[in-house]
Amino acid sequence: MTSVSPTVIIIGAGLAGLSAGVFAQMNGYQSRIFEHHAVPGGVAAAWRRKGYLIDGGIHFIMNHKPGSKIYDLYCQVGALPAMPMIDLPQYGRFVDEASGKSLTITADLDRLEADLKSLFPQDAAVTECLLSAVRGLRGIDLGGSIGMSQPPELNHWRHRLTELWSLRKVFRYFSGIFGQSMLDFSSRAQSPIFRQFLQSLFLPEVPIYFVAMMLALVADGQVGLIDGSCLDFVQAIARNYLSLGGEIHYRSTVEQILVEDDRAVGVRLADGSIHRAGAVISAGDGYNTIFNLLGGKYASAAIRQRYQTWQTFKPLLMINFGINRTFPDAAVFTTIHLKEPLHIGGSPTSNLILRTFNYSQRFAPPGKSVIQAEFETEWDFWNDLQTHSREAYEQEKERSASEVLAWLETIYPGITGQVEMTDVATPYTTWRYTLNRRGAWEGWMIDGKKMLTSIERTLPGLDDFYMAGQWVESWGGITTAAQSGRNAIRQMCHDDGEAFR
Repeated sequence: MTSVSPTVIIIGAGLAGLSAGVFAQMNGYQSRIFEHHAVPGGVAAAWRRKGYLIDGGIHFIMNHKPGSKIYDLYCQVGALPAMPMIDLPQYGRFVDEASGKSLTITADLDRLEADLKSLFPQDAAVTECLLSAVRGLRGIDLGGSIGMSQPPELNHWRHRLTELWSLRKVFRYFSGIFGQSMLDFSSRAQSPIFRQFLQSLFLPEVPIYFVAMMLALVADGQVGLIDGSCLDFVQAIARNYLSLGGEIHYRSTVEQILVEDDRAVGVRLADGSIHRAGAVISAGDGYNTIFNLLGGKYASAAIRQRYQTWQTFKPLLMINFGINRTFPDAAVFTTIHLKEPLHIGGSPTSNLILRTFNYSQRFAPPGKSVIQAEFETEWDFWNDLQTHSREAYEQEKERSASEVLAWLETIYPGITGQVEMTDVATPYTTWRYTLNRRGAWEGWMIDGKKMLTSIERTLPGLDDFYMAGQWVESWGGITTAAQSGRNAIRQMCHDDGEAFR
């Protein structure tokens, strides 16, 4: 290898950082991970309160069964088959409170089509159009075909042609009407409730083909729930990394990436200690990395424009209740369009996602349950509130939880007296433990244009430095985080003249 030494420092022990660490060790590098928090995982976080386990991270795992390159990737990093999984029985349930209409988004596409046409007969053509793409994408290893093989800097035109050729049978589902955003596509529907349903299948900004891929995976039985929390999934990878000889240093916040002669040579921690290595990989927040740890020196005009103009995922407010009661018949995920808005995060909101953790015994003592209400919210409201008055911040958390509980009482009478634990996680909570800018739970908001954009993992003019994670991926999620860590090492091996293993 041409580096000063075959050593690498990795910033961040989230999924991307741990993946980079695993592949670094596999490829003969000696790596150390410096993590800001006291546990691994980053935004894939879980914690305990009063005997209840709260999962604030991974909702589900795609391609959790053998037969895809994504499954192989999970096995390579050590998450599977070590982590027991449960098949997701249905994508979820949609409820419109005002009309009383509800729909279970089943894996049985024939039943789903019949249910949609029964509820929204005037929009049968829209239903048929969407489900034609879902059926067309079934059985296709899409994750293994799109960007899994090479980072963009190494993605030769021959690789791109190979990827396109592998998609030749389904290419039509990635263009034309299916390339529209769900927001635009839903405008075809006559029923406002159906439009609301379509937009709630993921996020309104994502293209139709993204939603169709998700529903196809559900229909194929390739979406699973972790039998435990996301931290179990992360810790399986961390154990694998440590078994390969890697090191993780927790409560070790990086304050500066050290550069000499335009080469990354190490890091300086918040405690003032200096740690040197032959290369540095940042798997932390992109803005913090480029503009704080590196002082913006290696930010090109394109990079600056990206961080100034690209929309990120809106942060979440999560309100969790530990309840002395079970909800065996509730859907794991229920999206609800409220009849009367709730006043959450300084503004009214008419939509929420209810997660019911009734699929594993790990979340609550016997006979008890955890229910989580999720809302998109605003970073500025929560950050400004805690900055000016911590007391007011805590009071608003308590008020928000009380308002949600009062609403839950209308659905589950008596639930108020059965609550044994309440926990509220705000965008500020996310930032405090992850340093993700403005409390984002993922990186760039997914849309059709970004999904076709390649983001470089290196910075112009800086050698021996690489990035991994959500900020150098145009697709978000667990798979791309793990893939990104692997690609950082693949690129490092290429630069060092070594074969990637």
